[in-house]
Amino acid sequence: MEKPNRIEYRVFGKYALFTDPLSKTGGEKISYQIPTYQALKGITESIYWKPTIMWYIDECRIMNPIQTESKGIRPMKYPYVSKNDLSFYTYLRDVEYRVKAHFEWNENRNDLVQDRNENKHHEIARRMLERGGRRDIFLGTRECQGYVEPCEFCEGNGAYDTTSLSFGIMVHGITYPDEALREEEKEKMIVRLWNAQMKNGVIYFPRPEECEIRRTIHEVKKKEFIPDKNFKGLEEFRGGDMFDMAEDIGGNI
Repeated sequence: MEKPNRIEYRVFGKYALFTDPLSKTGGEKISYQIPTYQALKGITESIYWKPTIMWYIDECRIMNPIQTESKGIRPMKYPYVSKNDLSFYTYLRDVEYRVKAHFEWNENRNDLVQDRNENKHHEIARRMLERGGRRDIFLGTRECQGYVEPCEFCEGNGAYDTTSLSFGIMVHGITYPDEALREEEKEKMIVRLWNAQMKNGVIYFPRPEECEIRRTIHEVKKKEFIPDKNFKGLEEFRGGDMFDMAEDIGGNI
């Protein structure tokens, strides 16, 4: 009997920055009041990910009061590019979220059908969650370190358990060509927007394909590999000797 493929976890940290793209035009960053779907998906993929599966975020529960803190940041200064020496970033402070997510098979990877074992992937994800994830956890940006641990989604008292709020139109996430389910979006990078609502302290995220506000960032055409022109297999290197191969590609052993 197959087990459910859902995980529930607690993610928390001292600071978070889920950047509102409208605030970046002036060289500064201001965080959304709540995490985006894409940010939570990235956190879930840091716990466990394989190309066979795609994670979907179902719900997010806001546990701590929404508080902000502004800091003076000295950004990286590049010649002839960066003109500002100091920016103010507005972070969320002392954050904690409860997340409910599940995975489905990546329909764009039919070459991995033999790896579609629901129990296996769920058990690995559960063990990786108990160990704090396979990769580092970041709350929006790299300077905001986060931590994850398993939990019961409904346990504990949240700051907004009896409150409903609207956060207006905000970014839901980005659909990349290798994740697109719509045929017309297979060679495009799409940004998704939605009207964010919180009901009794819980954010109920729509599925990516259900977001009605969609904008094309740019088109991405698949690269065509042409033998002897922009692609060379290992068997084509002369002699097959490691040092000859290194010489052919201009590298060093």
